Order: sequence, then C-alpha cells, then structure tokens
Amino acid sequence: MGPIQLMADGDTPPHHRPDQPNNPPDTSAPGQNPTPGYAAAIEDYALIGDCHSAALVSKQGSIDWLCWPRFDSPACFAALLGTADNGRWRIMPTDPVTQVTRRYWPGTLILETLFETASGSVALIDFMAVEKDTLVRIVEARAGSVAMQMDLSLRFQYGSAIPWVTTLNHGSGIRAIVGPDQVVLHSDVKLHGRAMTTIAAFTAEAGKRTRFTLTHAASHLDLPTPPVADLALDDTDAAWSGWSGRCRYQGSYREQVQRSLLTLKALSYYPTGGIVAAPTTSLPEQPGGSRNWDYRYCWLRDATFTLLALTHAGYREEAQAWGAWLRRSVAGSPAQLQTLYGIAGERTMPEWEVPWLTGYQGAAPVRIGNAASTQLQLDVYGELIDAMYQDMSLGLSRPGASWPLQRSLIAHLESIWHNPDESIWEVRGGSRQFTFSKVMVWVALDRAVRGAETFNLPAPLQRWRSLRGHIHELICRDGFNRQRNSFVQYFGGETLDASLLLLPLVGFLPPEDPRIRGTLEAIGRDLMVDGLIRRYRTSETQDGLTGGEGVFLACSFWYVDNLVLQNRHQEARAMFDRLLALANDVGLLAEEYDPIGRRQLGNFPQAFSHLALINTALNLDTHAGPATQRSQGSEPGDGKAAGEA
Repeated sequence: MGPIQLMADGDTPPHHRPDQPNNPPDTSAPGQNPTPGYAAAIEDYALIGDCHSAALVSKQGSIDWLCWPRFDSPACFAALLGTADNGRWRIMPTDPVTQVTRRYWPGTLILETLFETASGSVALIDFMAVEKDTLVRIVEARAGSVAMQMDLSLRFQYGSAIPWVTTLNHGSGIRAIVGPDQVVLHSDVKLHGRAMTTIAAFTAEAGKRTRFTLTHAASHLDLPTPPVADLALDDTDAAWSGWSGRCRYQGSYREQVQRSLLTLKALSYYPTGGIVAAPTTSLPEQPGGSRNWDYRYCWLRDATFTLLALTHAGYREEAQAWGAWLRRSVAGSPAQLQTLYGIAGERTMPEWEVPWLTGYQGAAPVRIGNAASTQLQLDVYGELIDAMYQDMSLGLSRPGASWPLQRSLIAHLESIWHNPDESIWEVRGGSRQFTFSKVMVWVALDRAVRGAETFNLPAPLQRWRSLRGHIHELICRDGFNRQRNSFVQYFGGETLDASLLLLPLVGFLPPEDPRIRGTLEAIGRDLMVDGLIRRYRTSETQDGLTGGEGVFLACSFWYVDNLVLQNRHQEARAMFDRLLALANDVGLLAEEYDPIGRRQLGNFPQAFSHLALINTALNLDTHAGPATQRSQGSEPGDGKAAGEA
C-alpha cells in the first residue's frame, strides 16, 4: 500500500477525532504504577531487543523507552524520563490486577508478563523480531476472560514530536509519520483515536491471541511490511535459543551467567560489533539526583573483560566482532584517542540537556550525548593495549595486524603518561595524578612488552621495559599510603577508591602481596555499605558533582574477585550470592544499588554490571578464570629480549 492509498480514506487522523470514546481508566494495584504520569521503579523494567535497539517494558505492560532504529537514535517512547505524554505503549487489563509475574522464555529475550485478575489470567508476550525493525506484542488469555486496554502514544525526538497519524485502508492499523521517521501499527482489533493517542478495548479469551505489530522505517520509504506475529515469535524463539545454547559455561551459576550473556548480546549492535554500556540515558545514580548520564555508547574500558567473558563462555564470533570494532574505532591519530565512541565508531557526541523532559521520577537533567568523550583518561590506553594483547593471545586476530597501531599508541603514551587526568570515574572536578590511571599506563607498557616478546614483533623493548619499571616504582612509592596500609585514590592522598581492587586483577602486584591485602582490607572497612562496595566517598572526592550515589555493583564483583584470588572462597561465594539476589525478577542489574531504599539505580540494564557478574562466576567456578588469566602479568623489568627495534 503506497502513500496515496494510505490517505484515500480522506478522514480526520484518528489522533484528532473528537467522537472517540474515553480511554479506559487507570488502575492502582500490585504491579501497577501508584504515581500516575511517572515511570515505574527501575527494577520493575525488563529488556527486549534485536541487536539494533532495545526497549524497556514495565510490570504494568507499558513500553516506556525505545530509541529507533538504533540504540543512539532519538527515543519515540520517552515516558521513562518524563510522563506518559512523552510517549509510551501500554497494554494491560482494564480491571484491577491482583498479581503480576514475569519471566523470559528460556534462553531468549522474549518477555512474558502474566496478569491475574478476578475474571481470569492473561499473558502479554513482548519481543523485538530479529532483523525486522518490529516490536511485537501478543495478548493470550490463560484462564477465563479478561477485559483489556491498549493505548499507544508515539512521541518522536525524545518525547517532543507528535506524529501525523492516518488510518490504513483495512481499518485495523495506522501509520504515524514525523520528519525522518515512520512507524506502522497493525492490530487484530479495531483502533480508535483520542487526545493524540491511539486506543483499543478488547477482551482476551482463553485459547485466543490478539496481536499487535509496530514496525519502523525511514519516512521517505514505502510502508514497511510487518512480519506475521506468530511466525516472528517462532523465529525469534529459535534464534535466541540457538544463540544461548552455544554457551560453554556449565558451572553453578549457569542461569545467571546465561541471562547476563543474553543481556550483553542484546546490547550489541550487530552491524558493527559495538556494545553499548546501557540502552538508556539519565537514569539517576541517586533518587532525585543530578548524576544522570547518557550510556548509549561504547566505552573502551569495557574492552578486555568483554573479550575474556565472551571467549570463556564460548562466543568467539562476538569477541572477534568486538575486537574488530575496537581496532576500527581507535584507528587514526593516537593523540585523538577517546574514552568512548558511538556504536559505529562515531567520535562526536556533544552533551546537551533536554528541557522538555522532567527526568526519571523528577530527577533532572536529562542528558543526551556525553562530554566524557573529550576527557583525558589515561587508563583507557592500558585497557586498549591489554585488549589487543588478549585479542592476539586468544587467536582472535593475527598478531601483527594491529601492531603498528599499538606501537603508535605506546609512543604517544610515552609523551603524556606523566600528566594528570580524569581517570576511570570521569570526574568533573579537575584532573589529578590518579593511582589507577598510572597503573593502567603500566599495563599498557607491560602488555606491549609481552606482545613483542610472545609474538617476536619489532619494538624498542629496552626503553619500554625501563619505563615500565620506573612507573611501577613510582606507583608503589607515591600511590601507597603507609599509614593506611593501602594504595590510595591519587598520589600523596589518603582517600580510597574501588578501582584499586583491579590492581591484582590486571597483574600489577600478586594478590598475596601485603600491600594488596592491606588495600582490600581498607576498602572493606571504608567503602563497604551493607556488604556492598561504593566507588569512593563522594564527600571526600572532588568529582565536581552534587549529591551522592549508590553502591557500584561492578566494584562489588571486583571485591569478590579479590577474595577468590586470595583463596577466601567461602566469603567470596557468600558475597556473590548476595549480589545475585539484587537482580530483579528477570535477572537484570542496573549500574548501582541503594542499600537503604533497596532500589536499583543508574542506567539499566548495565553491561558493566553483567560483565562483572559473568567474569566473577567464571572466577569462582574455574581454575583459570578471567581474573587469573589477566593477572598473570610480568614483573617490572623482566622478559627476554625479542624483536628489538
């Protein structure tokens, strides 16, 4: 059906018809939002995706966040960061709901939400069809009959642009178009329009399905043809089940590891291999706070642990795609290396605030873009060179393929390593001589030396070894506080930082070294809250931001890794079990956790948290997990001469 036929009805667009019935009333019951107009709790969302983009679905059956057609595209559903007027798609019972339960179909990203009411039970099956740019929602009564309501408010450009909506000729669908975007909704039931919203009322009866498909396309193209919903369900089930079935991990935590791997896969952008940190922006690190950032980009510091997690779990193809994305993205002048890139390697992501969005449950501002991309963060050089070394060691790429680039990066690092920087946490309160950054400079040199030695590659080894040894000595002298018996956040300081937990994991010092043991004990005393680890004390660190934050889940997993490396396995498993219990009902984790309010905080779901979960499970269940593999570093100044240049 072409555009001319689409408009052939000649009637008023359904969003503008004055004679349509009112929306069915909202209810307030278990699993439903008690604060009209605001988003659900972060942990009440679940993820669906198609390796191009992803959507968040609440326990109320409302899709409150979706960026189309890519993770970093402007959202067409943005109620998560504002109100229902900023776009959502809700399907739920009309009558009060007595109970809500959710699950993913085994080994998939197909979400099933089961609503219980006085008249019966009904399942809402949500998924994004593979390679179809289509969101499918299927309503299926399981017992009795249940009156249902559907309301769809499309608001493009982050909840600000109301589309022009027209009815399809067959009468059970609409086309919405604005600027570069169009979406087409096909429905098994009759649709109506009221107050800029498309609505439907229908009854779900046992043994029958009601289907909705929403398909995106560029507005200059013909109407997209949606897939057949039932066939798309079967195809999507088969695709995800086949992928998850390749998982080699058979340990004690298989269910949690598999769900985390599926989440990582969902956060990957299939055309390029890039993996976004999260599908969301501006979910706050403190209720009502302003520490709100856009995480729909790819961070270099995730690189090595991503490669190790994927390869240990049996996903070499994804690891190779991630490694290839890394090499393409950082290609160019080493002086222009960034902390983060777009999903296709884009380098420009200016940060701005969205004035019309009130923020998640009122937590402003809502930020698009990320200014951290322009910061100097020396630690990313170590992460990048380590990832390239692991890439070669694991046989994911030819040893010499990236060597000229690595040499160029090291040459530039030799000229800037002594500078202060903003480091791993991307502080905005000024640069310092952060201990962790200098450790990762050491890692860059160490892996470069090991790469040259292992693969007989040309390199100025004597100079690299000498600088590696000098930096190691400098860190042990200026980054270690004898009064605290611990490494500290920055040279000459006294404050602690959870990034120091990575020192034994990257091989800077062995886990049995007294200084590492002292650092672990100090962090346990000073940064642990209710058995979980915060990044640092915001009251003691000049990070340039107001307010506080929750405990950082990845840091808590790193603490467990340290316990494993020190053979404190009983403590490690107890803390790991505590962390697993923080996941929501479908196994997802945000970036942070509020131990007082018992709420998840920050962007959701967070790749860094799930990556840390996978690696820690592997460390607990295998003799040579990622922590052991990565920590087998060289002692400063050692190694045979090979390929001197």
